[in-house]
Amino acid sequence: MSTSDVNTKKYKSLTEFFPFYLTEHSNAVNRALHFIGSSLAIGFIFAFISSGNWIALVLALFSGYLFAWIGHFFIEKNRPATFKYPFLSFISDWMMYGRMLVGKIPK
Repeated sequence: MSTSDVNTKKYKSLTEFFPFYLTEHSNAVNRALHFIGSSLAIGFIFAFISSGNWIALVLALFSGYLFAWIGHFFIEKNRPATFKYPFLSFISDWMMYGRMLVGKIPK
């Protein structure tokens, strides 16, 4: 499947979408950038919880998307699926992150 499939295929479930999501993250550098962005987002969320500083929450969103979009536009050279499937992409990102943490997907 290619990036153009994001625009043509209708994914109805996470089970159906996740394999496609992984194909859009086949480059190890792109996956590493996603991992870094997600890790920073978690750190900023904890900073927000401990300090109540709303800027940390903004930085959580910014860091997560910044690293992911750099990976897509400059490394993988594809369009993030989040533009068409925001919920499925968000959940899939955390599924990929969890699998990377336990070594089921190389960082």
